[in-house]
Amino acid sequence: MVASSAGRFSEAGLAQLTEIVSHYPDAGGAILPALWLAQREYGGWLPAEAVAEVAARLGRPASEVQGVASFYTMYNMQQRGRHHIEVCTCLTCGCLGAYEVIDRLEQLLGIHLGQTTPDGEFSLTEAECLNYCEAATVVQVGERYFGGVNAGNVADLIDRLRGSDDCTPVSLSNAIVEAIVPGRAGATHG
Repeated sequence: MVASSAGRFSEAGLAQLTEIVSHYPDAGGAILPALWLAQREYGGWLPAEAVAEVAARLGRPASEVQGVASFYTMYNMQQRGRHHIEVCTCLTCGCLGAYEVIDRLEQLLGIHLGQTTPDGEFSLTEAECLNYCEAATVVQVGERYFGGVNAGNVADLIDRLRGSDDCTPVSLSNAIVEAIVPGRAGATHG
């Protein structure tokens, strides 16, 4: 079920949503992948309109979709910078310099955890675990993991990202949608 309603989903996005829903016995089972699709279609985050569109298209209550979206930290419930930097602070990364990396990022970017730079280029958050302990300290930016990050080399990462069009919340969402529906509808966003 992909109910027709006004919204921001592109034709390719609607085709992908139809394909996703076809793999579930009930449209409610498609909420998680539909939210990734919405996050891509809405520019890397889920404003209230995105949640409402997913709910309408899946025939689910908006409160149900909102509950799912707000439960998982992988969905951006507020607008992020063009590059959303997530620093793993779980045990291994925490012991191997994650907090020094955060301190250095805060200095370099002029922001604190949970904030976005005034130019909208970078957001900085803490991640519970990025499951790449052998490369601690690990930083995720969009769809990319960067390992071995420390206070001494994090400035190089910022310089690399500053002019880059990859490693964005939109490219992360698109990579996940394309993994769910490979080769379907030919959507590329980024």
